[in-house]
Amino acid sequence: MTGPPGKQFKISLIGDGQVGKTSLRRRYLDEIFKASYIPTLGVDFAQKQIEVDGTPVRLVIWDIAGQPLFKNLRRQYYQGCSGLILVYSVAEPETFDNASKWLVEAFEYMNRLPPLIVVGNKVDLRPSLTTKTSVSYEEGAAFAKRFSESMNTQTIFIETSAKTGKNVDEAFASLVRILLKNLDASMDKEKPKLRL
Repeated sequence: MTGPPGKQFKISLIGDGQVGKTSLRRRYLDEIFKASYIPTLGVDFAQKQIEVDGTPVRLVIWDIAGQPLFKNLRRQYYQGCSGLILVYSVAEPETFDNASKWLVEAFEYMNRLPPLIVVGNKVDLRPSLTTKTSVSYEEGAAFAKRFSESMNTQTIFIETSAKTGKNVDEAFASLVRILLKNLDASMDKEKPKLRL
């Protein structure tokens, strides 16, 4: 990528363990999908240089461990975060039920919530599930809308599959577009007004 240096954003993946946060990150970085589960210990991070709508962007992606025993360590991983990707598994309703707890934790540690993508992952498993053992698209979209309105936070909902790659790039790109738009808006506000 040539031209002037781009923007840099820190994005954190949050959500329960085993929902596919690491698999989403790996898929986004064009790494091999691993079906076996290996829990993230504390945090893992990676960088990716991309271009979104003609703007070069460097993403620093933090994959935060979802296991309860890491709760006290997570505070520091939220610092300086530009955006969040909250992940739950459509195949595990309990992870969806816990989604609001993750937002409460993020708010507690950050004192404000940055733009957010709510991701219902593992949609490739939905055909083998019943309506009682899966989270519907409508439930996920309603949660994101309700949260966005109650917390006045820019929120987008999307369903993905880390296994097939469905909507993985779109989830990250959607968040980056919001961050770039907000950055441009804040820069416009800071420009001094010319008075004649």
